Amino acid sequence: MKLSKFKFNLPQEQIALHPSQNRDEARLLVVNRKTGEIEHKVFKDILDYYGPKDTFVFNDTKVFPARLYGNKEKTGARIEVFLLRELNTELRLWDVLVDPARKIRIGNKLYFGEDESMVAEVIDNTTSRGRTLRFLFDGPHDEFKKALYDLGETPLPKYIEREVEPEDEERYQNIFAREEGAVVAPAAGLHFSRELMKRLEIKDCEFGYLTLHSGLGNFREIDVEDLTKHKMDSEQMHIAKKVVDTVNKAKDSNNQICAVGTSVMRAMETAVSTDGHLKEFEGWTNKFIFPPYEFSVATSMITNFHMPLSTLLMMTASFGGYDLIMDTYQLALKEDYKFGAYGDAMLII
Repeated sequence: MKLSKFKFNLPQEQIALHPSQNRDEARLLVVNRKTGEIEHKVFKDILDYYGPKDTFVFNDTKVFPARLYGNKEKTGARIEVFLLRELNTELRLWDVLVDPARKIRIGNKLYFGEDESMVAEVIDNTTSRGRTLRFLFDGPHDEFKKALYDLGETPLPKYIEREVEPEDEERYQNIFAREEGAVVAPAAGLHFSRELMKRLEIKDCEFGYLTLHSGLGNFREIDVEDLTKHKMDSEQMHIAKKVVDTVNKAKDSNNQICAVGTSVMRAMETAVSTDGHLKEFEGWTNKFIFPPYEFSVATSMITNFHMPLSTLLMMTASFGGYDLIMDTYQLALKEDYKFGAYGDAMLII
């Protein structure tokens, strides 16, 4: 499978800059994998496609305010620092991306905040753009974390070309998010409102939660035409016994299992046994799913409309079938569906 097969022209105006007014009222395009039938709905209409004991699997990772702006010592140059993950709690070490990278060297100090009270020192070059920063902060860890997060802003994807607004803090986060560690929101889950969850509960649907801390690898450009040569960035994940039992019970009862988002799909396909059942898992995944691929667990999938040439589009095409999904994308473009994290949704059944 070649990278160029996932190229399509996406007009800038079809990338959603803001979410729908209500979470569950984005548009929903429903695709039937077996018949090729397509329906145009509103997101809360997913109620019509599921019944008692059908199971939804969500990613409960929580996005933290990962994007900071600091100034370099002496020159005062403005530097964007994107927090990726905490490496060492005691030493206040963080793995970060810096932009522009060429201006930052080991030993440089960066100052954050209007009063420049937060200081960080560059102690290592991890990749061409990546650095390890040591934050200089006297005080307990929870105070440091609060001070750091107060300086940060919601890490909206770069393709959302606007300033971060106050509502983004709430809307670029799933209502069930609880395990902090993501820098990318699992976008399919953004459409679920409390009212919709309640109505699914009344229908006797089951919910399961796993954790996969979505990273910037989702947006990294693929630089090889032959997809078998692409290496995904690793992401930390955790699948506990509770969700394993819920999913396997649904599977054994021939109930539907809906993967809410590509991150859930990747996590479940990482932790699947040879007989197609979900297993407990604690660790990292760099699984890359592209067509053709045989899925073992999910029977349906909710996902947003993804960027051209993205690994997220490749996984969606793997599940829905390459030709059907790429044709559906052309229809979505024609019908003015909105793309990206704040965009509309697709249900593949």
